[in-house]
Amino acid sequence: MSPALLAALTVFVLAILCGFAVISKVPATLHTPLMSGANSIHGIVLVGSMVIAASASDPLSQVFSFIAVAFATMNVVGGYVVTDRMLQMFKRRPAAAAPPAEPKAEG
Repeated sequence: MSPALLAALTVFVLAILCGFAVISKVPATLHTPLMSGANSIHGIVLVGSMVIAASASDPLSQVFSFIAVAFATMNVVGGYVVTDRMLQMFKRRPAAAAPPAEPKAEG
């Protein structure tokens, strides 16, 4: 294994551990704003993958760039769906209508 590959794998594993440690300590009330910020970052990833796909020349790079665009698109759409569902939890539900009053019996 080359030293460059070992260094890249080390950084990757440390990034995973650091990300897990940070995200696991986020309170539930902050998840929605963080998801909105993450969606904008994933939008940038989508644009970058589309730029790379446009410059792909050989068939293997075209396949990989198509896969990158597909995954980036799924990530953006999924992030917005999750954010929308989380925001729905904070909306007020309409109050139930009072049942109509029954007529009083005379007598």
